[in-house]
Amino acid sequence: MNPSSLGWIGKYFHLIKDDAMPFSTFRDLYGELKKTGFVYGINIRIPRKIESEHKLTEDESAKINLLNALYYTYVLETEKATVQEFITVVNQFYTSLEINHVSFLEKLLTTKKGSSKLEKIIESRVYLEDNVLSKTFNSIITNSFLYIDVLTFKQYLHQKNNIREYAQNIEYIAINIIYHALNSKEKNKSDKKLAQLFESSLTFIDVESQNFDGSYRERILANSEEWENRYYLEMACLTVWEDKSLDYKESDFIFGIGKDLGFSTKQISRSIEEISSFFDKNSEIIPFLKDNNLAIQFYDSMSKIVNKLIIRNSKRLQKELSESKELVALLSKSTVKDLSSEEKKKVQNQLIDICKSVPSLAIFILPGGAVLLPIFIRLIPKLLPSSFDENRVE
Repeated sequence: MNPSSLGWIGKYFHLIKDDAMPFSTFRDLYGELKKTGFVYGINIRIPRKIESEHKLTEDESAKINLLNALYYTYVLETEKATVQEFITVVNQFYTSLEINHVSFLEKLLTTKKGSSKLEKIIESRVYLEDNVLSKTFNSIITNSFLYIDVLTFKQYLHQKNNIREYAQNIEYIAINIIYHALNSKEKNKSDKKLAQLFESSLTFIDVESQNFDGSYRERILANSEEWENRYYLEMACLTVWEDKSLDYKESDFIFGIGKDLGFSTKQISRSIEEISSFFDKNSEIIPFLKDNNLAIQFYDSMSKIVNKLIIRNSKRLQKELSESKELVALLSKSTVKDLSSEEKKKVQNQLIDICKSVPSLAIFILPGGAVLLPIFIRLIPKLLPSSFDENRVE
C-alpha cells in the first residue's frame, strides 16, 4: 500500500476486510493509538495488519493511523462495519467541521468516489502547510492535534449539532494546558520548537486571540468526558517530558492538572510513566527533538524525498523488467505450442503494461514533465504500468 498514491483507502480496506474486529472497547483502541504514537502526534508505526513495500514517511504513517482511528471509532460507536457507510459519514463529518474545502485543481484531479474525496481531506489534515516549499523546510509535518478529529468524530456519531464548537473547545483546553505546562518549567530550544509545532497544528481557534489567564481550568472542572480528559492529561505529560526531565515543580503542575481532570494520583503517575517509556524507546526518531538549522532541515528533507523516489521506483522497474522476461518466455513458447488461457491473459496484461510505459516516459521527458505526469496519472489512473500502482486491488 502506498498512502501517497490515489486509491490507498481502497487498498487499506482490502487489506483488513478478512480480519476480526481487533478492539472490544474504545479503551483498547486508545491504548493502540498511544503505542503507535498517534495520540502524541508522533507516528512511529502503523497497525500491524497494514503492509507496505516501502518504509513510510511520517506523513504517510499519520494518514494511515488517522483513517484507522476514525474507522474503528465508527465501528465501536455504531456497531456497524459497512465501509461505504463509514466513508459517507466521515465525509459528512468533515463537511460539518468546514475543513474539507479543496481547490479547483484538486477538484479536477479528484474522482467523484467518496474514498477519493476522503483521501484529499486526510491529506489536508496531515500537512501543516499548504505549499510545497514550507513542507520541505518543515521537518515536522504531522499534526499534533489529529487525535482531536477522532474525539470529535466520536461525539459526532451521537450528536451532530454544533460539532465545530465542540472541536474548538477541545483545542482551546489542550493549547492552554500546553501553554501553562511550558511555563511551569525552565524553557530550552526544544520547548520553542514544541510550542511552534502545537501552534501550527491548530485548526479551530486563533492562538493570537487566546487568553492564557488560567480561566481554562473552569472548563476542565466542568468537563466530565473521560476520553477528552485523558487526552488533556497526555498533552500535559508530553509537554513536560519532551526533554526527558521532570523536576518537582513540573510534577506539581502535572498532578494539579490531573486532579482537576478527575484522575487519581495512581492514574496520573501511570500516564507519566507511559510517556517516559515511550520517549526512552523512541527518542532517536522523535522529530521535534532534532535541533537542526533550516539548511540542515532542508537537506535532510530533500535527501529523504530523493531516497524514497529512488528506492521505490527501482523496485518497480525491477518488477516490470522481470515481468517482461516472463513475457519473452511466453511469446517464445507460443511459437511451438498453444498457450493456456492463464498464460494468454499474462501476455495480454504485460503487453499492455509495456505499451503504457511509452507514453509515461514520453510525458516525463517533456519540459515540466515532472509536474505534468502526476496530473495525467490522476486524470488517467491506468496510465502507469501495474508495478507502479501499489494500491491496485485485483
